[in-house]
Amino acid sequence: MSFIINFMVLFNFRELQEYSSLKEQNVHSQMHTRRHKSSRKGFSIHTSLLCLILSGSILTLFGILYLDNIPWHIGTLAIDKLAVNFGYHKPVYAVVIDAGSTGSRVLAFTFHESYIGSHLVLDKELFKYNKEGLSSFAENPEDGAKSIESLLEEAKNEIPQKHWTNTSLLLKATAGLRLLPTDKAEKLLHSVRNLFKKVPFLTRKDSVEIMDGTDEGIYSWFTVNFLLGRINGNPANTVAALDLGGGSTQVTFAALAPSSLKHRDRIHLASSPTGNIPVYTHSFLGLGLKAARKAILTYGQDNTSNITSECVNHIINGHKFKYGSEVYYVSGPQWNYLTMVDESVGYLTSSEVPIVNMDKCLPIIKSFIQNNSKPPEELPNKIIFAFSYYFDKAAEAGLIDPYTGGRIELEDFKNAATEACRTPNTEQPFLCLDLSFIWILLQDGLGLQLKTPINLFKKINGHEISWALGAAYDLLKQRKF
Repeated sequence: MSFIINFMVLFNFRELQEYSSLKEQNVHSQMHTRRHKSSRKGFSIHTSLLCLILSGSILTLFGILYLDNIPWHIGTLAIDKLAVNFGYHKPVYAVVIDAGSTGSRVLAFTFHESYIGSHLVLDKELFKYNKEGLSSFAENPEDGAKSIESLLEEAKNEIPQKHWTNTSLLLKATAGLRLLPTDKAEKLLHSVRNLFKKVPFLTRKDSVEIMDGTDEGIYSWFTVNFLLGRINGNPANTVAALDLGGGSTQVTFAALAPSSLKHRDRIHLASSPTGNIPVYTHSFLGLGLKAARKAILTYGQDNTSNITSECVNHIINGHKFKYGSEVYYVSGPQWNYLTMVDESVGYLTSSEVPIVNMDKCLPIIKSFIQNNSKPPEELPNKIIFAFSYYFDKAAEAGLIDPYTGGRIELEDFKNAATEACRTPNTEQPFLCLDLSFIWILLQDGLGLQLKTPINLFKKINGHEISWALGAAYDLLKQRKF
């Protein structure tokens, strides 16, 4: 675009010079003025017309080549900003509760309706959470509802009271409830439905339900690409979204290759402000971080609360681990454990420190992942954005800034896992296992290479990465705002 502007400025400058030259010739040649002036004027008109045609052609070519690369919302931002400044702002609200396996979160979104096109622009959101997942109240459903009630109070404080009755509210439970027995999950949902009857927000029959893993993947994908401004009608411009939760993990990307499109059961249409986009999405139930941790720790020793694992350091003894309503006491091997000479304590002294035996731990992790996943062939060709526990564990290992996030390679997860398994650490007893699981999941489970770049962020442009944004947008679109 700058090339076009510079070209037009240069052409106009030259024409101005030509016009000045004509004036001088007019002063010094009175006898031939009219004939000369008419001739030059005709030439100037033809030149201007040529310039106009050429500029229009270049602009048309620019539009054909690059319009698909312009974010879908870029043309409306200035007008929307002016509308807000002059008091013509029309706010639209939605409240979504993410009832996850390791905690519940409330997100109260404030959008406004764009003044050009039929779409919503996100202004801000409230994000609050509690660490007790709804599934952990399987034996006390009423207490589960109370934990949600406290989050709803946060939403009421965020949204102006005059808008409460027109603010859509929904709760979606994820893998934590999907893994519960049906009767226990339904009792929890029933207690929350009774709570929703008492709140002032706008609800409907399906406002409380267990969300399908497919929807979770699509909504997460929408959120990332929406916040990046990459949903512009061209699927090739979008990025892949990898969401690692506590009970499941989702993989979603725009389906372009035959290797993806042949899996018809995994191809779904994702709504966008510019139309539907076919995406490949799959939810691996049981491959969430906490669910995998439980499966790996209890490998070969079911039906016991006291477990010993090769993926935990010898110094860990009876550490409490809770997943859902189950409680385990975890220890590392107490005999025949591996040690390494640590010479960092001094030149003349050294000591043997216990380390995790990777030769025994990694086969357990690899077997578990390979039995529960199959790599999508097209995924390695995508730009990868990973979040949730991918982000948390990378930050915990010091791979990224915990506030700003960053970009690493898969090999960095491998190196961090190796280091964690060599370092006795009572404060982070499962860091070796968790990092090793993430490394093998991305490599063997999803087919990424060690040099694959991975973008790890908790927020994009100040907004939380959460499937809840996609769910809120879809809900409001169904309501037509």
